[in-house]
Amino acid sequence: MEIKIDTRYPSIDDLRTRAQQKIPKFAFEYLDGGCNEDVNLHRNTSELREVQLKPNYLRDHHGSSLKTKLFGVEYDAPFGISPVGLQGLMWPNSPEILAKAAFDHNVPFILSTVTTTSIERAAEITEGKSWFQLYHPTENRLRDDIIKRAEAAECPVLVILCDVPTFGFRPRDVRNGLAMPPKLNLSNVLQVFGRPHWGLQTLKHGIPAFKVLEPYMPKGLDLNQLGKFMNDTFSGRLNEEKIKPIRDMWKGKLVLKGVASDYDAEEAIRLGIDGIIVSNHGGRQLDAGQSSIKPLATIAEKYGDQIEVMMDSGVRSGPDVARAMASGAKFTFMGRSFMYGVSALGKNGGNHTISLLKTELQQVMEQLNCEKTSDFKNHLIR
Repeated sequence: MEIKIDTRYPSIDDLRTRAQQKIPKFAFEYLDGGCNEDVNLHRNTSELREVQLKPNYLRDHHGSSLKTKLFGVEYDAPFGISPVGLQGLMWPNSPEILAKAAFDHNVPFILSTVTTTSIERAAEITEGKSWFQLYHPTENRLRDDIIKRAEAAECPVLVILCDVPTFGFRPRDVRNGLAMPPKLNLSNVLQVFGRPHWGLQTLKHGIPAFKVLEPYMPKGLDLNQLGKFMNDTFSGRLNEEKIKPIRDMWKGKLVLKGVASDYDAEEAIRLGIDGIIVSNHGGRQLDAGQSSIKPLATIAEKYGDQIEVMMDSGVRSGPDVARAMASGAKFTFMGRSFMYGVSALGKNGGNHTISLLKTELQQVMEQLNCEKTSDFKNHLIR
């Protein structure tokens, strides 16, 4: 895939600024915000950026490659697109835009249970290469049916989520009517009128809907009924009893996302899980918790030879990817960075953002005299 960026937006911060200008306030704040006072949201990136790397300028250098192997697949870069809920609310058709960009650039795309395109459509776009992230249903029947759909779509990796035992308290979403149950208010309507391009694209692609869940939802739900359906349908608290049947049923690679402690890493290994994503849900669940970079180094050092250790939350740029990998991550994922890109640039946002991140990361590798992504750890200043 040709690396080509829009020179008006040469950083993720530029994309964020443009996204804020293009989408309604309620949608931007849903994307941009954390929980409570946003302490852990900001800690994620600030503490990651305290990681420093050392260059070896005089060492022989034979070129740098971003290619990284994960679960036996060689990807063109060591980063992928995290699962994000309600993507079509932020920019119409965005999950399909991002799935296509990920496929074109040969990086992983993870589809969320609660996003706005279906398992089958994402698989069609990516020729069966998209991963799927499962919110755990309360009913085994529903769990099994969703997993069978992911298997039929040839998803190579199933991601299960352990860091949403309860929904985070997000004051912006409460004010904006995006808590459960959602409420449409006059302020939201006025914000839509102030973003005509977003409104026209929404009309073109249709009101966002939970496409993965549509087969299981009663017809004609109003907003209050939708909130009750979601609360009745999902139970985010995972334990051994819930994980074992999934491991038995799923023959592909199984990843646990939301790991933030040695205990959970050890349990994942004991239960036969193939990989973990060290993550705090982008600072959207526990404001009093650690940033993701803090437990990553310990977990990677202790367990990196027993399980694939990945990371998301706080990663916003190419240098951030390098910092995370130097600290022990085998692979990284980002959510907000890609949603800023597609919200800013529409159908071109996915390709632009991936190209930008590849360009930034390539420059870091060349500057460090680092030839392979697995060598980042040799450049960490401890």
